[in-house]
Amino acid sequence: MSNAGQPGKPHNSAHGSGEDIPAALRDTPDAAPQRGLRVIFLIAAGILGFVLIAGLSGFIFSLTASRQAKEGETKSQVNPDQTPVENTDNTTQALLGHLPYPEAPESDLVPIPGHPRLRLRRAAAEKFHLMVQDARRSGVNIVPISAFRSEQEQKQLFFGVGAQRNQTPAQRAALSAPPGYSEHHTGYAVDIGDGNTPATNLSENFEKTKAFAWMSQNAAKYGFELSFPRDNQQGVSYEPWHWRFVGDRDSLETFYKARNIKPKQQ
Repeated sequence: MSNAGQPGKPHNSAHGSGEDIPAALRDTPDAAPQRGLRVIFLIAAGILGFVLIAGLSGFIFSLTASRQAKEGETKSQVNPDQTPVENTDNTTQALLGHLPYPEAPESDLVPIPGHPRLRLRRAAAEKFHLMVQDARRSGVNIVPISAFRSEQEQKQLFFGVGAQRNQTPAQRAALSAPPGYSEHHTGYAVDIGDGNTPATNLSENFEKTKAFAWMSQNAAKYGFELSFPRDNQQGVSYEPWHWRFVGDRDSLETFYKARNIKPKQQ
């Protein structure tokens, strides 16, 4: 007999009871909200992580920039007690301690009055002549020995005389500039002597003469200065006879612009 009509027996529908549905299917409606929460959590965590990384990177960058700025300020500071110092970056063009100088144009050169073979640029020649006249009024006899020299003339002085004296280029450079590197090329430099003591010409003994003493006290009034004093930074031998004109803009820039010498207080 069929049990369908018997009382007390449970009746199973075609869909079955909830316990007959597989667990995986039963969990599906509840899993969807949980996955949504996990996605939101992951997105929020990612955004928070990005913000933290960006903030940390900005902080590190600001520290680095601040440190570099302080280092730059330190390097740019100048020692106020420092004596005039040449800019080493600008003196890298020097050769054996001498800086390069172009030849003065022929049109700018004029003879020193009373010395037709010795030429200087016009402004330097005029001031030199005035200086010599004023010195003579004081009983001092300043005479020019050498003035403008071409590169060809300097070539003979450097290589020719150096070979005669068996001097290396470094040894010769302590006494004479290589061609292209002499202040005499500029038309602003002049070697002087004392007309009353010619034996001291072109020697350190010239510093003992009246001419040197007078120049030391008065040359700046006429725009002249000693080029190579004792212990000069170029390493050139002391030359009390070698003076240069720096009394106008062109001469000042010729000798000072390349070396960037700082002002010196008296």
